[in-house]
Amino acid sequence: MIAGVANAPCSWGLLEFDLEQKPVGYARVLDEMAEAGYAGTELGDYGFLPVEPGALREALDKRGLALVAGFVPVPLADPDAELSGTANALRSARLMAEVAGESAVLVLSDDNGKHPDRTANAGQIGPGQGFSPQQWQVAAHTLDRIALVVYEETGLRTAFHPHCAGYVKTPEEAGILMELTHPRFLGFCLDTAHYAYGGSDPLQLIRRYGERIRHVHLKGYDVDVVTRGRVEGWGYFEAIRQGVFCELAENSLDFAGILEALDAVSYSGWVVVEQDVMPGTGNPLESARKNREYLRTLGL
Repeated sequence: MIAGVANAPCSWGLLEFDLEQKPVGYARVLDEMAEAGYAGTELGDYGFLPVEPGALREALDKRGLALVAGFVPVPLADPDAELSGTANALRSARLMAEVAGESAVLVLSDDNGKHPDRTANAGQIGPGQGFSPQQWQVAAHTLDRIALVVYEETGLRTAFHPHCAGYVKTPEEAGILMELTHPRFLGFCLDTAHYAYGGSDPLQLIRRYGERIRHVHLKGYDVDVVTRGRVEGWGYFEAIRQGVFCELAENSLDFAGILEALDAVSYSGWVVVEQDVMPGTGNPLESARKNREYLRTLGL
């Protein structure tokens, strides 16, 4: 049974990229999350929410929110990524463990948006734009080591998030990573829209890797925007501006089927609604409400 429904700061424009426009403050984001009916939040970029455990716990308890996960990018193309990746992962994991105990999940991904080819061709990665066999081995070792160290020190489990504008995005790439990493160390974070954007059906991923899924992002995906983007040559950031990650009720994915498939593999973690928007755009509170209402129609 699903543990609960959360949201994430990225739905308010708190993206993990260096963008010019400044996002809103954490108090407003948490207030609006709770107002919209969510029971938990992710950490967002380290430093967005308070980093002193007592202050963070107070901010969450005041609004009745649980801390369910934290996202940490790791520059997988860098052969020396293990050192910085481990340090950043432990920083977030220690904070989450002190505030939420071992129930929170550490979510790792590539350091997305830093690779021009991968960012420009986020919806249509071609041959020659991925890792070499040696790079795959290094990336898999790095992720396994980070996940092991995090578990040994904090007790938190780790999941990997295939993500647009980074390495490890397509179904083939996700499959390679799952084959090269240890299932006891590294699980899978299913992000419905990023996986669909990568060229596959999230239902197939659940059926193939269901036992390794440790965290779920429910994100709307507009296939018409992707099609237009391919014709007009949009990169990843322009696709976000154009609304590729839409409200759940307007999306092109079968969320009822996705939830049924998660139930079939006995998924018992949180589901986190994400609707990535650029800072200062859209109406995050209104969209958060609509997304929560939509999930209630599906029994969540």
